[in-house]
Amino acid sequence: MEEIVNKVANSVLEVFDLEDYYPAGSRIQIDLSQWLLEGFLLKEKDFREELKNHDWSQYQDQYVAILCSTDAIVPKWAMILITMHLAPFTKKIINGNIEDLDASLYEELLPKIDYSVYKDKPVIIKGCSRKPVPMRAYVLAAQYLQPYAKSIMYGEACSAVPLYKSPKN
Repeated sequence: MEEIVNKVANSVLEVFDLEDYYPAGSRIQIDLSQWLLEGFLLKEKDFREELKNHDWSQYQDQYVAILCSTDAIVPKWAMILITMHLAPFTKKIINGNIEDLDASLYEELLPKIDYSVYKDKPVIIKGCSRKPVPMRAYVLAAQYLQPYAKSIMYGEACSAVPLYKSPKN
């Protein structure tokens, strides 16, 4: 019987897994509508009082996304005021949902990676992940890898989709 050879393990193919860079930490979404009258009307005095009495320490060392889930017309200062209360406790605050938050985290960390290790190598951007890697992270990673990689594919080694091949000089 012939020995089964793992050609992928023996290849020069480099795997770029965005999950490896997923920032550790709890993520939470805060819905501003919880402090609006019937979810739609901001009464400034009541709003300020609710924020003042809220336990902001529960967000210690968390990544926070702030949004309003209703169609309420909310003044911009309301989001900023919530941010002022959160800032002493959180790692990061953004206006948007959890996916926007994750995208923002990747936008900060991807430029800091040394992509030169992928110089003239075939690279596969790993497609399957157990963590919620946003599409914006894949788009950014491809842009950062392109100047270095010999080729870029997406997916898994057994079923990769070719995306880019560097021009021959």
